[in-house]
Order: sequence, then structure tokens, then C-alpha cells
Amino acid sequence: LQPEVTKASDGSLLGDPGHTPLSKKEGVKWQRPRLSRQALMRCCLVKWILSSTAPQGSDSSDSELELSTVRHQPEGLDELQAQTKFTKKELQSLYRGFKNECPTGLVDEDTFKLIYSQFFPQGDATTYAHFLFNAFDTDGNGAIHFEDFVVGLSILLRGTVHEKLKWAFNLYDINKDGYITKEEMLAIMKSIYDMMGRHTYPILREDAPAEHVERFFQKMDRNKDGVVTIEEFLETCQKDENIMSSMQLFENVI
Repeated sequence: LQPEVTKASDGSLLGDPGHTPLSKKEGVKWQRPRLSRQALMRCCLVKWILSSTAPQGSDSSDSELELSTVRHQPEGLDELQAQTKFTKKELQSLYRGFKNECPTGLVDEDTFKLIYSQFFPQGDATTYAHFLFNAFDTDGNGAIHFEDFVVGLSILLRGTVHEKLKWAFNLYDINKDGYITKEEMLAIMKSIYDMMGRHTYPILREDAPAEHVERFFQKMDRNKDGVVTIEEFLETCQKDENIMSSMQLFENVI
């Protein structure tokens, strides 16, 4: 795997509530971006999976998931196609790569850490990879099956804003108790800043994650009880044009 060129990002999955979105400045109504196949290929997890299936000497980003003869296919392909927003050919390609990289049919946390250390060599991706793995590992057994993997990817890359926000809430809710605390959100934010490293543009300040979290909590914790519920999270995010438009930042760190 070739390390990815450092991407510009403010380090947040939800953008910065303190700044006016470009779309608002220009008077253009924001519309949810539809990820193209080219954008899909920028996803670290997709790149990792397909790197082993691309023909030698070719750039995997050019293959756009349309790989030559695909003989592998997961059980219940039709069911998976119904559950996700991937085409049958995309699912077959993803499965072929998944089986090549993970012959046991399972991905563990160490694999996630390896993937993200390769794509973000300028920072420390260990903690973020840990949190992301736990968000994919819905049953908490320490391993991710192909089915869970592609269902999660489908939400992140092609889901509705509502689906992506629910997934983001699950990521931030580290102990899975149904609430997000300031400490949990800070842990996630800090892990993203750590992963992005010091080569981002604009350069990130040490206190940026804490400031970010403070602003979010002022907006989201509507009843000021010190925690954010899923209802508060969804309502606040969907009313904030900046947060909504920045949902496409998921593609930078997934």
C-alpha cells in the first residue's frame, strides 16, 4: 500500500460549528453529495481491500471497483445488495479483496491499526483505529465479518445524512450507554487530530480538539445535563447547515 497524500481537514467528522459554511456564504442550498466511484476509491478501507485484487502495474484508483472476472462472491449476495447501496459487482469485488486480505473471513483490531498507520504515516492512528474498529464491531466480539464490514461502509459512503449521523453518534458513544459525554467526544476528536499529524493545512493547534468539543456541547446539550442523547445529537446536527455540509469529511478519515 502506498501512503495516501495528506488530506486537508480540520480534524473533525462534523466540521466546525464556529464557521459559516461555504454554501451559505454563496447563497447555495446544500445538497448531500453522492459519492462517485472515484470518491469511493479514496476510502482507506476500500483501497486496502482492493489493493490485492488490482492487476499488477495498475493503479487501483483507476479500476473503480470494476475488476476483471470476479469468481468470489459472498453468501447471501442478493440479501447484502438489499441491505447496502453497493451494486452486485461492487460487492463481489469487495468480497474478493476481503478474502484475499483476511482468509479467515474476519478482520481484527490490529488489522485496522495497520491500515490506518499506512494511510496516515504522518501521525499516530492507533487510537482512532481502535475507536473506528469498535464502531464497526457491533456485537463487541473483537472481530468483524464481511457482512458487518460492508453494511458499515455502505452507511458511511452512501448512506443518508440521518444514517451517517446515527453512525457518528455510535462512534462518539465509546461505552455504548446511549449518551455522549464531553470526555468521549474529546477522546474521538483528539484521536483524529493525532492521526492527521502535523502536516495538515491549516496547521492544527494543540488546544483545537478541546475548543471544538466545547462548541459542539454548547449547541448539542440542550437541557444542560452534561450528556448528549441521540435525539439531541440528530436534532442539532440536522439543523446546523455547517455540520450537515461537512458530513462529506467522513470520506477523509474512513
